[in-house]
Amino acid sequence: MEDVLYAPWRDDYVTGEKIEGCVFCHISTHIEDDEKLHVLYRTESCFIVMNRYPYTPGHFMIIPNQHTDKLEELPSEVWLEMSSLAQKCVKMLKEGFGAHGVNLGMNLGAPAGAGIAEHIHLHLVPRWQRDTNFITSIAQTRVYSSDFEKIYKKLQELLPKYL
Repeated sequence: MEDVLYAPWRDDYVTGEKIEGCVFCHISTHIEDDEKLHVLYRTESCFIVMNRYPYTPGHFMIIPNQHTDKLEELPSEVWLEMSSLAQKCVKMLKEGFGAHGVNLGMNLGAPAGAGIAEHIHLHLVPRWQRDTNFITSIAQTRVYSSDFEKIYKKLQELLPKYL
């Protein structure tokens, strides 16, 4: 007997339009595609975008417009803006989205686990009590229990109240 886990939302990953070059630079420069690219918010120096293949519902990233793989070379004012946005977004995830906690993280470089190592980005991953179950722990498989588009719309509605 063969075990099969269906994940139809991943079809876009396999068959969807591929972005040439740095995906984050593409998002940074294509403001007209914010809805399609799931951008939540923009400032002059960075943007907030949903993680298209999230760890948990509501997982998004804060990304500088500047293409760099070195946090140490990012202008201090950009890092301060990203940090300020992160504080406000954590509050939004807890108060507005109902998260019990939030993981913040940056994987700097491929050896550190960065999936897109050429452009730094800060992950915000909402967490809930008991959100890790047997399938995640034993089978290294994540179950995404909510509709991605509904969560995107919900976060779009919440952000103006917190930023």
